[in-house]
Amino acid sequence: MMVELTVFEWLKKKLPGIKVYIEEPKNAGDKFVLVEKTGGTESVGLNTATFAVQTYGKTRYEAAELNEKVKEAMYKMAGPDSVATKVELNSDYNFTDLTTKRYRFQSVYDITYYN
Repeated sequence: MMVELTVFEWLKKKLPGIKVYIEEPKNAGDKFVLVEKTGGTESVGLNTATFAVQTYGKTRYEAAELNEKVKEAMYKMAGPDSVATKVELNSDYNFTDLTTKRYRFQSVYDITYYN
């Protein structure tokens, strides 16, 4: 399975009641999560991928709070019986869209996994 779908399905499962998308639909609402693979490397067996996960909210606080929930869920991806061998938070920050005035946070992850 493509790693994008794996991360997408993982977050959907671990964030019940929160809308999670790979691509933002026109009527996404005020509170949701957007998942995007931004890079990665492949080798025989062991691969890495970099993901940007954006959390949107009605307020900056709500977007930040959702970002914390995403971080908890992402860390649980790593483990002996889990999806990835390693999940590392590269950075997370306020990423409010100044053009649309929508509150969002972004967290960037480096994920190591077996193919």
